[in-house]
Amino acid sequence: MESKIWLSSPHMSGKEQSFINNAFETNWIAPLGPHVNGFESDIQHYLKADSQVAALSSGTAAIHLGLVLLNIGQGDEVICQSKTFSASANPIIYQGATPIFVDSEKETWNICPEQLEIAIKDRISKGKTPKAIIAVHLYGMPYKVTEIHKIAKAYNIPVLEDSAEALGSSYHSVKCGTFGDIAILSFNGNKIITTSSGGALVTKDIKLKERAIFLATQARENAVEYLHESIGYNYRLSNVLAGIGRGQMDVLDDRVNERRANYDFYKDSFKTIEELTFIKEPEGYYSNRWLTCLLTPSKTIREGIRTSLNALNIETRPLWKPMHQQPVFKDAPKYINGVSDDLFEKGLCLPSGSNLTENELNRVTSAIKTYFRV
Repeated sequence: MESKIWLSSPHMSGKEQSFINNAFETNWIAPLGPHVNGFESDIQHYLKADSQVAALSSGTAAIHLGLVLLNIGQGDEVICQSKTFSASANPIIYQGATPIFVDSEKETWNICPEQLEIAIKDRISKGKTPKAIIAVHLYGMPYKVTEIHKIAKAYNIPVLEDSAEALGSSYHSVKCGTFGDIAILSFNGNKIITTSSGGALVTKDIKLKERAIFLATQARENAVEYLHESIGYNYRLSNVLAGIGRGQMDVLDDRVNERRANYDFYKDSFKTIEELTFIKEPEGYYSNRWLTCLLTPSKTIREGIRTSLNALNIETRPLWKPMHQQPVFKDAPKYINGVSDDLFEKGLCLPSGSNLTENELNRVTSAIKTYFRV
């Protein structure tokens, strides 16, 4: 059998090792160190828009701290895009709050403005004004920023922008990760760049960044003894992993271009297969194409393609199963229009790593063409 083609594997630049070596040579193996500060500075420079960045142990940790900073607590309600990975929603439960799931719209596959406003009005009518909105840039495609933030502002609800999949994406030339009251990034092993495990919290408020770092380092007060007046967390990124991130930031734009090239390759390869369609970029939207996703006519065909490729040692995945379908969230309130259910039934993520070879891309497309007898 031929070698495995992964969905989205890490892609090292070769520059990471020098930062790692420096961490060892200077004995900065402790959780903090100069590479953490340097990595934060690199991200801030990339995002611009007066961004303040706190490097953390994961994107999930960043969402959790974001909710803490927004004072989400026991009994509160937080609206969350249903079409997403569970890490967007789980931290709501950490805080003792209730997730309110809102469905997607067809153009970007992200949170639907109409359903969002329906949900907000209904929760208010029930005596519970949502305390935050978690909006996700799914697969690197920006959500409808203007519409979503207009609604959020009208009801005075802060937006936590989940940009875990969208580093390198932009909306009308403004980088994703800079729109929310708080935004988060992920550097997990499958993301556009990686620190093996890591994430970041982004804000324009330096005091919120400082508070995030304080909470992420066990909320230790500035005292000689170990003094704690608040509950803290062990969420800071290590100096060694931050060194990996510094090497990755040098090639971020290259990685975006390579993933976008994958999308173009697939789209061109399947242009004669009418059964397959792709999500397009609306005017002013720029997606990093973290994962190339195609839509099939039915779950039967989706599974036919997936199992055929799996037999050839090629990894593919259905689109995220909506949170309102997850057993763990079966009792959560939801505002559904059927879009995310349909996307889950018909959608498939193709291998999209920036390190895919031409031979590997041809293996994927040939297998799918064989399935359709093209």
